[in-house]
Amino acid sequence: MSLHFTSVRPADQQRADDQPADEGVLERGFTLGEIPGILWTPASASATEPAPLILLGHPPLGLDKMYPRLAARARAAASDGFASATIELPGSGDRPRWLALEEARAAFHRVMQAGEPVGDEIVDALVLPLVDRAVPEWQAALDALLALPEIGGPVGYSGGVISIGVRLAAVDPRITAAVLFAGSFVPRSVVEEARQVTIPLHVLLQWDDEGNDRQAALDLFDAFGSKEKSLNANMGGHTGVPEFAGEGAAGFLARHLK
Repeated sequence: MSLHFTSVRPADQQRADDQPADEGVLERGFTLGEIPGILWTPASASATEPAPLILLGHPPLGLDKMYPRLAARARAAASDGFASATIELPGSGDRPRWLALEEARAAFHRVMQAGEPVGDEIVDALVLPLVDRAVPEWQAALDALLALPEIGGPVGYSGGVISIGVRLAAVDPRITAAVLFAGSFVPRSVVEEARQVTIPLHVLLQWDDEGNDRQAALDLFDAFGSKEKSLNANMGGHTGVPEFAGEGAAGFLARHLK
């Protein structure tokens, strides 16, 4: 499949909910088959000087809702000379409804609201089907993105759902470094997959994240097979990642992708 660009937005033409855009950042909406996505490239990117690429992972809340945060991350990456791209996850945004996933989410929320333990069966139903569908889509997007003359390697991955990042890092050798956000439940089988991950890793963990099993996140970090891996843990809830932690993650990618 190839990319079909659906919109082009130079830096001086941002959405109403945008923060001020950096000069020289080109934003392009695209579709890959039925999958929508967005590509941001710095002005310096060209066929003679292709930009390294960062794949921006995100939770399954829809690109429209996630856009302000994704665009801010992409603009920061562009200032370091990186292109960034993201795609809509299965069952999210304007993509077709996924009834099984909706039922799994409803079961998860019922257990959380009741204050009951979240068992392996619920975690598996919530996460594994999403990983199984999303990772091949990310790989197809990467095929198409790397075919563009202004995009080159190396490639990094940054964001969540963390299980998607683990699987992608384990199966795709084009991913050479990753920043993973420990903010979601992790199936036991994904912890086993993490032992196959050997690329440099930087993991962000919010210590008081109410929607995350802290011990499971620590077990996952311990399982990674990478010789270089760092864990940046900060006090606070899910959305309280401090600015300096984001800057540290950006610095990690800059060290490994340039």
